[in-house]
Amino acid sequence: MDYFLIATVLIVLSAIFGYINTKFLKLPTTIGLMLITIVFTLAVFALSYFDDTLLMKERELITSIDFKTILLDVMLSFLLFAGALHTNFQQLKIQRKPVLIFATLGTVVSTFLAGIFVFYVLKLIQFEVDFIYCLLFGALISPTDPIAVLGIMKKVGAPKNLETKIVGESLFNDGVGVVIFLTIYQIAKGGVEVSVGHIAELFLVEVVGGIILGLLIGWITYRLLKSIDEYDTEVIITLAAVMGGTLIAQKLHVSAPLAMVTAGLIVGTDTVRKTSMSVITEQYVDKFWELIDVLLNTILFVMIGMEILVLTLEATYILAGFIIIPVLLLARYISLLLPIKLYAKKLGFVPKTNLIMTWGGLRGGISIALALSLTTSMERDLFLVITYIVVVFSILVQGLTVGKLIKKYAKETEAIAH
Repeated sequence: MDYFLIATVLIVLSAIFGYINTKFLKLPTTIGLMLITIVFTLAVFALSYFDDTLLMKERELITSIDFKTILLDVMLSFLLFAGALHTNFQQLKIQRKPVLIFATLGTVVSTFLAGIFVFYVLKLIQFEVDFIYCLLFGALISPTDPIAVLGIMKKVGAPKNLETKIVGESLFNDGVGVVIFLTIYQIAKGGVEVSVGHIAELFLVEVVGGIILGLLIGWITYRLLKSIDEYDTEVIITLAAVMGGTLIAQKLHVSAPLAMVTAGLIVGTDTVRKTSMSVITEQYVDKFWELIDVLLNTILFVMIGMEILVLTLEATYILAGFIIIPVLLLARYISLLLPIKLYAKKLGFVPKTNLIMTWGGLRGGISIALALSLTTSMERDLFLVITYIVVVFSILVQGLTVGKLIKKYAKETEAIAH
């Protein structure tokens, strides 16, 4: 299939499913689109018993899409810049210490806990899987997905200081998670000696390099926006910053997602907005990036829903997926304990922050993209099914109920916030 045909089919399906969700289901976009796409794909499966033409066409479409490359190398930069652009920088500055620990130490602890728990759970249900592969799964499933989190947090009306922790963690921990994943991946492949120095170098180049590049791109963008007053040109400058910045990051082998998060936070700060954009420019920049955010989110979650076609749906794999869901929630809960204990009183954390952050830490497309990069010898089929089940549960069940969990503690939250 050619790229234009693939893009057309995805956008047409996204428009139809988006209309159905808006008109009838009225669910948050990410949840509604994934649910409708899964139902549509299952209906195509059922229809294939009579005529498999549509199933073959849908399978041909999804197998011709390089999901990992499209998400990690292209879409993620746009989505993270758009998300960071509308993140409350002042709140993030106040909450920077716990957010930093959540995104670094929390991700490392969660990776190892998830790997250990999954190793023993799989052994319990007669799956003999090497520990290193379970650890690799722990690395790909531990980062919370910024795309899924941002989409849900906009709808649930979470208190700002709580929203900042959840969104801030998810914006930064994917960069850390990918570095951990790549390191364990090299060890799992074998034949490559990975030392502490090598891991530190990889972390510094990817993470610190990405943030420095983001600061530079953000500053250049600010100077360009400040020097003119022409809203259409200024919108194009922000687009060029993301596309050009992503390309430079890939060439320099630094984290493009972290560079775009950093650049987005700088361009989106109140100080930069007031000194570099007129009111009309600010409106156009915001509306443009909101539209990009909605469009790419819509396409992404339709793609995630259709990924069910590439799964090896064995009953034992599905069983393993459902058993592992509570195990991963437990690993996340434990990984958040230390930073919450350290900063709870000092920064006035809302009641049940650990519980809300555990349930609100959604997994999404990033985990699926990393699972798709596993080799057959790394138990790819098993871990891809488990990852898909965890992601679907995370978005459909946790995403639909996290708002109720927040509202349950709303009175206590308001009392602390004010």
